[in-house]
Amino acid sequence: MKKNFFSLLGISAILFAACNNDGSKNEHNGHDMSKMDKDTVQHAVTTDDKDVKAVAVVYTNVDANAAASIKTIVDHYLHIKNALANDNAGEAASGAKAMEDAISKLDKSLLTAEQKTAYAANEEEMKEHADHIAKNGDNIKHQRSHFVQMSEVVYELVKNFGAGRPVYHDHCPMARDNQGAMWISEVKEIKNPYFGSEMFKCGRVEEVIK
Repeated sequence: MKKNFFSLLGISAILFAACNNDGSKNEHNGHDMSKMDKDTVQHAVTTDDKDVKAVAVVYTNVDANAAASIKTIVDHYLHIKNALANDNAGEAASGAKAMEDAISKLDKSLLTAEQKTAYAANEEEMKEHADHIAKNGDNIKHQRSHFVQMSEVVYELVKNFGAGRPVYHDHCPMARDNQGAMWISEVKEIKNPYFGSEMFKCGRVEEVIK
């Protein structure tokens, strides 16, 4: 009995260290998440405010209507994020369809030439990943793989144009087969979209974008 107790304690300690570590994928190799007891991987990672880097938005003179459209795009991205965190592939697909629609409705003529260039750098990739997520409401693994790349381009979008409110850049070192992956969140509380209920609280806040 004691042996089992100390073995479980050891596993929990290892997982907690992995979840807290910002480091390389090599430090996390060998974890098979499907074989782990969910109770042993529910580890919240706290982030002190002093550790969170504040990032200022690049373009502060965006037309109000264009800014509202970009906020809508980000809102639908957050809809996808929250659905994946809740293990709801169908809801993630709905959010992705709405995101595709919002992207198509943005009037790019309202942007300056420089802003158009910055937006265009990410538009097609956002559409592609939204399309994949929208068409795979029965395959959350596929959705999450595209959400990794979608998050990277939405991060660039938010850094350039903002999101109509402060948003957080979060990171999970164990996502993507321990290579790590980031996402954008509207709340400071960690809600992991890559593991959902397996490791809902695993991750840390890296930046706040204002």
